[in-house]
Amino acid sequence: MTQRDANLTDPLPLAQALIRAPSVTPRDEGALDTLQAALTALGFTCQRMPFGEVDNLYARLGTAEPVFCFAGHTDVVPAGQETAWSAGPFAGEVHGEALIGRGAVDMKGAIAAFVAATARYLEAQGKPAGSIAFLITGDEEGPAINGTKKMLQALDVQGERFSHCLVGEPTNRTVLGDMVKIGRRGSLNGVITVRGRQGHVAYPDRAINPIPALMAVLAALTARRLDEGNAHFQPSNLEVTSVDVGNSAHNIIPGEARAKFNIRFNTKQDGEALKSWINDEIAKLQQGFAGAISADLTVTGDAFQTAEGPFTALLADAIHARTGIAPELSTSGGTSDARFIKDYAPVAEFGLVGASMHQIDEQTPVADIKALTEIYHDILTRYFEVFA
Repeated sequence: MTQRDANLTDPLPLAQALIRAPSVTPRDEGALDTLQAALTALGFTCQRMPFGEVDNLYARLGTAEPVFCFAGHTDVVPAGQETAWSAGPFAGEVHGEALIGRGAVDMKGAIAAFVAATARYLEAQGKPAGSIAFLITGDEEGPAINGTKKMLQALDVQGERFSHCLVGEPTNRTVLGDMVKIGRRGSLNGVITVRGRQGHVAYPDRAINPIPALMAVLAALTARRLDEGNAHFQPSNLEVTSVDVGNSAHNIIPGEARAKFNIRFNTKQDGEALKSWINDEIAKLQQGFAGAISADLTVTGDAFQTAEGPFTALLADAIHARTGIAPELSTSGGTSDARFIKDYAPVAEFGLVGASMHQIDEQTPVADIKALTEIYHDILTRYFEVFA
């Protein structure tokens, strides 16, 4: 390897360079250029995959199977009040023993560890008996429309296949090694709108009050206990997040009322089936109501679980060997792009400690980035020993 390649075995300089690109969704600001240059230096063939205003990067080293894929995102959430940071949010500075910056944890630090681990693997073992791929989007923190999902669809048409995938989301709760995500709950967003007829409260016969109807809909939806959960998932839950009428007067019956809710659901539920249930409840309540009740329902991801087996055992063993911790195999938390990847390959998630993600002074110990690099390197080594 060249001296330039050898420098890539240290994840810190690349993590700093990535943070210094203020890639707030959907802007890239050079983040993918930086990553592509590093991967090209390691011998990867790189393909930029822009969709709409979002840029994405797919890179692959090798042509044979099995194909181990690192997946993640270079986009970040806004920094918020920049003067509240102890260091510039896009300066990529090390203060004491910690790297501070937007994306340090979620997830530019992990991407740098991906690259450094790969560089160490190539330096020690040479090209793998298979392929290593990088699937990196610029649209995970945003709508997730023009990123991983469209990349996977396009790559499938090209004939690209993945054997297993590891996403570098910050899965750990308190210490590096305490959690691997092997699944995620599904998510359904709903907006219920009830349209009546505005009028004077003294003349209710001339108006149609939408509020009682909206309350009836919400009561019907929240009365059902969706399930009791299972061995890997907590019970599914529906949470009303907003009820809006927009009426500042005491003597006006409003013409419209609206409520928002979200359902986080486990593998006992199906997104389309939940939509059908909600629509059925609305249809029942519509009978006898002179106004109109409508629902805007969007499933942003179905629940999934990657079966425990050789792949998850390999991840857990590699983590335990470096940290002394037996990681919990969990499905907790929100959602990630793993919800798209699971349709193409078995997928798990493991990255840094997520305590400061999306916060002012997002940061990670430099020691954690270096330890994560070692774990990723061990995973690559074990992977091609087991699956090649």
